[in-house]
Amino acid sequence: MGGDAPVSVQSMTTTRTSDIGATLQQIAELTASGCQIVRVACPTQDDADALPTIARKSQIPVIADIHFQPKYVFAAIEAGCAAVRVNPGNIKQFDDKVREIARAAKDHGTPVRIGVNAGSLDRRLLKKYGKATPEALVESALWEASLFEEHDFHDIKISVKHNDPVVMIEAYKQLAAQCAYPLHLGVTEAGPAFQGTIKSAVAFGALLSQGIGDTIRVSLSAPPAEEVKVGLQILEALNLKQRGLEIVSCPSCGRAQVDVYKLAEEVTAGLKGMDIPLRVAVMGCVVNGPGEAREADLGVASGNGKGQIFVKGEVVRTVPESRIVETLIEEAFKLAELMRQDEDDDSSSSGAVPTAGQESAE
Repeated sequence: MGGDAPVSVQSMTTTRTSDIGATLQQIAELTASGCQIVRVACPTQDDADALPTIARKSQIPVIADIHFQPKYVFAAIEAGCAAVRVNPGNIKQFDDKVREIARAAKDHGTPVRIGVNAGSLDRRLLKKYGKATPEALVESALWEASLFEEHDFHDIKISVKHNDPVVMIEAYKQLAAQCAYPLHLGVTEAGPAFQGTIKSAVAFGALLSQGIGDTIRVSLSAPPAEEVKVGLQILEALNLKQRGLEIVSCPSCGRAQVDVYKLAEEVTAGLKGMDIPLRVAVMGCVVNGPGEAREADLGVASGNGKGQIFVKGEVVRTVPESRIVETLIEEAFKLAELMRQDEDDDSSSSGAVPTAGQESAE
């Protein structure tokens, strides 16, 4: 991560880490949803004892989340976790343990994430600034990073999370201007799914569009897989990840002559799980409908009880309103198959054995 590496999406398990089976099952579900890094809580010795098995069997990198007890930092490093997240404001005697942590992490090649959080900011900084300001968050992170730097440890990632997107954005801007470490973005305690999605999209969009941020976590009061889904959609919207299926549909208005809401929902349900980068336009009137449908890979412009079906900008057929959904789904699967065939042909040609003439020319 960092540098020119793609932005990664991570989430956190909700199981007790000591329940190895349940935790690995949830990690498998997160992996299937597109999660690339997973964090697991480690508040007890039983959780620490489970880390070696979880780190070994997980399909994606596992980060141990450590609070309060420094001994679990060492346990996570020894367990082979891909990284360790430490919260300086919550770990007793953390500053006094940095030398030992740096040595152990360096010996095992384990990165450390310094995770500063507005809700657990060091009391010294709360007293200095009065509250968790951007400056307080940044000072905390850079101070802790400097302690590792004193021991020639630089394999560090930093996060400075706040529940207010405005404060969070400013904190990351200041942090990015003062260090070159990879940054993990997050709006902490963002809230229920709808509210948290809006907060995270606003904050991540403002930062990622400026090249700030290397990994993201959408913190929602919702199942972890939903966090991943939102995170991936944010990256796709910013063109930081190849788009998958995208439904373009109008918000409906007095001009609409079909039930656009219903059409869009049924098409989305019918194409659920399709992993081909396909843009499908579901439009409800003749004003913007034909243009949007023509620009999409596949689309429909509806009106007067029927729909014109567009494929790659051309009208291929006109169907009754009752057949719009099934026709779009049918054409979508045709397009998906053609796209897969093109990918297979490209793969075959790139691996072709050169002819004798080609060999001599080289």
